[in-house]
Amino acid sequence: MDTLHVAIVGAYGSAGVATADELLERTDESTQNVQLTLIDDGDPGGGLCILEGCMPSKDVLSAAKHQYQARHDDRLEGKVNAIPERVIEQKDDHIHGFAEHRRNHVHELAERERVEFVHDRARFVDDRTLAVGDRTIEPDYVVIATGSSLNVPELPGIGTVDWNSSADVLDATTFPDSAIAMGFGYIGLELVPYLSEVGDVDITVIEHDDRPLDAFDPAYGETILEVYREHFGVEILTEADEQRLERTDDDGVRLTVDRHGTESTVEADNLYLFTGRRPNVEGLGLEQTGLEATRGWVEPTMQARDVERVFVVGDVNGHEPILHVAKEQGFAAGANILRHAAGERLEPYTNVPHHVIFSGLGTYPVARVGHTPQTAAEAEFDAIVVSTEASKDGVFKSKNHPEGVATLVVDASDGTVVGYQGLHLHADVMAKTMQVVVEMGVDVREIPDRAYHPTTPEILDSLIRSAVAELEVK
Repeated sequence: MDTLHVAIVGAYGSAGVATADELLERTDESTQNVQLTLIDDGDPGGGLCILEGCMPSKDVLSAAKHQYQARHDDRLEGKVNAIPERVIEQKDDHIHGFAEHRRNHVHELAERERVEFVHDRARFVDDRTLAVGDRTIEPDYVVIATGSSLNVPELPGIGTVDWNSSADVLDATTFPDSAIAMGFGYIGLELVPYLSEVGDVDITVIEHDDRPLDAFDPAYGETILEVYREHFGVEILTEADEQRLERTDDDGVRLTVDRHGTESTVEADNLYLFTGRRPNVEGLGLEQTGLEATRGWVEPTMQARDVERVFVVGDVNGHEPILHVAKEQGFAAGANILRHAAGERLEPYTNVPHHVIFSGLGTYPVARVGHTPQTAAEAEFDAIVVSTEASKDGVFKSKNHPEGVATLVVDASDGTVVGYQGLHLHADVMAKTMQVVVEMGVDVREIPDRAYHPTTPEILDSLIRSAVAELEVK
């Protein structure tokens, strides 16, 4: 039986671990033994999501959510204050435990026969040769799973001012009086209200479009603007383009923006960059290979477009920077490496979009499963789109959060539910139910039409009944 040597660069991350697990699990089914070299220089190590992403953010947002809901409810008396030091202490305790669990798993893999872990940096010498520390290895396949890093915009003057990232926010125990936030995607939507609520920061957000959430119906972005302005006191400059930055005399920051052809300035103590992520390939030596981390550099099979024995998984490939997607890409890459080695056809990785943004401190989460009205139109199929407002269901008023909207997208040809979006209390927990409905291709007419005990999922009943009524008209 032949031995297939695979090196995984970024072995502590979710995608890297998933690839290793898949390769080892499939070894018994394969005609080849797998030799793994797991490489990661992380300290303490554990992957982006655990250390600086989805796990710590949920920890800090949960504390802020309690403060916000108590402050927002005029039926309650007294003030609830999140204590930043305790918030960060609990967050650190949790993520250290999560990271240790991840590291232990990787190190346990390395105890197996033909599996090695190297705690060092790796860089390409050529398409398939890696320099790792003071040695060189030539594996049959290389998996790049190095994650993403902050996308720092190339803006005039950005090198003259200090700025903070999302990772800085997740470690902060003190806050400035005022700040400018650049970037209002999922990172900004989650962390801007945290800065306002817990840090009591007077914050101004720069939004390029006329509203956030431009992939959704306009009602979603308009709801975010209303909630953030009225409930969190955030100033949001829409249709604004950053022009230049400069340091003020008191070591603050001044940003010049253009709105409709007119320039104006915003001044604050701090600048926060929530400007998205880019593939983390710095120092990887891609210039020594045929690889270039540009748009489309990785095929749906997770195979690099220009080097067939390199596979790229997780945030670094630029496909979809989400934890569960990174894991699934890792599984797909592991299976496809074995297929490629056996001369078989590779299988593309496809998934139904399933995203949640914990906007409004998780009180007003945004959930998306499957098609939006926009993507349905782009796919050119006849879709029935029905929407409703949370305020129409009395239970949201009873729970003191009547704001929000929900949408159902149904294929008009056969009644199949192909998409759901929600921006309202508990939209995140409804996403799993709707994922099952969408991925199983359920006909909207076959979903049971029976009353729930009064609770927030009643909003789904309203959508389903409206869609069925439109189908009957068709």
